[in-house]
Amino acid sequence: MLTMGTMTFGGQGNFANVGDTDVDEARRQVDMCLEAGVNMIDTADVYSTGRSEEIVGEAVKGRRDDVLLATKVRMPMGPGPNDAGLSRHHIVSGCEASLRRLGTDHIDLYQVHEWDGVTPLEETLEALDSLVTSGKVRYVGASNYTGWQLMKALGTADRLGYQRFVSQQIFYSPQAREAEYELIPAAIDQGLGVLVWSPLAGGLMSGKYRRGRTAPEGSRQLTDWNEPPVRDEDKLYDTVDVLVDIAEGHGVSAAQVTLAYLLGRPAVTSLVIGARTGEQLADNLAAADLTLTEDERARLDKVSELPLIYPYWHQVATAQDRLSPADLSLLGPYLD
Repeated sequence: MLTMGTMTFGGQGNFANVGDTDVDEARRQVDMCLEAGVNMIDTADVYSTGRSEEIVGEAVKGRRDDVLLATKVRMPMGPGPNDAGLSRHHIVSGCEASLRRLGTDHIDLYQVHEWDGVTPLEETLEALDSLVTSGKVRYVGASNYTGWQLMKALGTADRLGYQRFVSQQIFYSPQAREAEYELIPAAIDQGLGVLVWSPLAGGLMSGKYRRGRTAPEGSRQLTDWNEPPVRDEDKLYDTVDVLVDIAEGHGVSAAQVTLAYLLGRPAVTSLVIGARTGEQLADNLAAADLTLTEDERARLDKVSELPLIYPYWHQVATAQDRLSPADLSLLGPYLD
């Protein structure tokens, strides 16, 4: 499953570095997604300071019932002390502002965009629960939480009888598979959906960036733009080499191979794909029809594999006899 991402919509502030999609182009991209069977659109209040949500609202006008709308709250939307975070005030006011910008009476998936370690978790979850009860929100999700933060939120919601998160939106890519340590196993164990943001690692996995070659003109990666961070350039280029080789064998782009690989990973529900142009979007959408062989998947697993940090190497050595499906999502390939 693919989800249409809209961080490229609006082109205001720092988000101009990502894209500047206007309403007309947004309508065209929504048309392409719906025609391809993609009916979920993901945005956030902070994208171009609300302009992305406004453009989404314009683009889906007259066909709101054909799409699921997901947005997020948490990031700063102004200079005041109540303009950020996950307090009851900011969540409720943020939801109402998003509803106005989107031109709708409900949000299908309302996601907390980042952890707030200052606001009591009970207050955050109560506010989200009240939005579901009121009908303004259908489901709630988390994004960018650590494993312990996610489990604390789920446990608190269960203890107090509040709506629990049904999904988490996380960064996950062959360039950076750290989510497999805790977040993927937690999703399997707790029955959460996993939405992947930036599956192409900001373009690093698209095949445009090659060892010893100048980056494409206008590229933001491997410069002062550090999202996602690149900690091992050799491993990055080794992974890209395998992606390109597999892509050439199928006659497709490296981006399609990346997306097809991730769609087959444990617990992954949907990949959030955003594109600057309709041509890029069309290429990404085609990944849904690409099937990789087990050998191709094994090559990508090996070149991008994680080192087993503690306590995982110890569990491989001493706990192989009693591992759950969640455990095996990480440890399975390392067992004898």
